[in-house]
Amino acid sequence: MRKTIVFVLASAMVLCAACNGKKPNNTMVGAPVEECGADTTAYGVCGDGTAMHTLQLITDLGDTLEYALIKADDSESSVAGGLMAGDRVAVTGHDTADGRVADKVINLTSLLGRWTSIDKNFVIEEGGTVSSSVKAETESWTNWKIFNGHLLLNKDTFDVVMIGADSLSLENNKGIFVYKRRQ
Repeated sequence: MRKTIVFVLASAMVLCAACNGKKPNNTMVGAPVEECGADTTAYGVCGDGTAMHTLQLITDLGDTLEYALIKADDSESSVAGGLMAGDRVAVTGHDTADGRVADKVINLTSLLGRWTSIDKNFVIEEGGTVSSSVKAETESWTNWKIFNGHLLLNKDTFDVVMIGADSLSLENNKGIFVYKRRQ
């Protein structure tokens, strides 16, 4: 028991040292981002007060937060999957003198479903489960979550580039992966 505790503590110290005190950023899509700090993503549902340039987020804790979708440099926030009142979303952002600004918005309701490509066939389900009916698929994904604005599928970390009505684009250090929605 004592050896296990020492091993766990030593492993945690090595992981913390590897992060070198740096917070993950949106360009880090190789190693699992969860190794470098706490999740800064806000989760909730898109409220009725959402408009073209603002997001009203009703958080899981019941708070109502307003995010601007236009940044100070007039660039638009990255919104993957659209914004529909009642949809579950994950938001990363930052505070400015003028209020909160969204950096990345991922529509989790749009993310759910069956996705296929040449070598993958999987279903992203509520509750963090990924299922696959292809037995021959190597390294099939079994779980998912959003962490600091990134999609984690098992230990693979992706930036969600786009979620459309019938397509999904993910990117990591190995390339861009495109999937088609199946019923």
